[in-house]
Amino acid sequence: MSGVTAAGRAAERDPGLQPERTRLAWRRTTLSATVVAVLAVKAALAGGVSVVGVVACVLCCGCWVGFLLVAHRRIRGLAAVNEPGALGSPCAAVVVVCTVAMAGCGAVLVGVG
Repeated sequence: MSGVTAAGRAAERDPGLQPERTRLAWRRTTLSATVVAVLAVKAALAGGVSVVGVVACVLCCGCWVGFLLVAHRRIRGLAAVNEPGALGSPCAAVVVVCTVAMAGCGAVLVGVG
C-alpha cells in the first residue's frame, strides 16, 4: 500500500515541503559558518595579534562572506519557485572551496593560538 490512499489514488507529493527543508538547511549551515567566523576572529585576537593570525582571520571572514552570498542567493531562489532546480556547479564549487578554506583557516588559527 505504499504511495496509495484508501481510495486507491496515488498519494500526491507536497511540493512545498522539500524546498522549505532545503531553505532551513541553508539557514542552519549559514549560522554554523557565522559561528566559525566569529570564533576565528576570537582566536586571532586571543593570544595577541600576529600576522599569520590576522591573515587567517581575514581569509576565514572572506570565505564566510562568499558562503553567505551563495547561501542567500540559493534561499531566495528556493522561495521564488514551486519546483526549484539543482544548485549549479559554480555555486556548489564556491560553497565547497569556502567550507574547506574556513576549516583550513580554523586549523591555522588553532595552531597559532
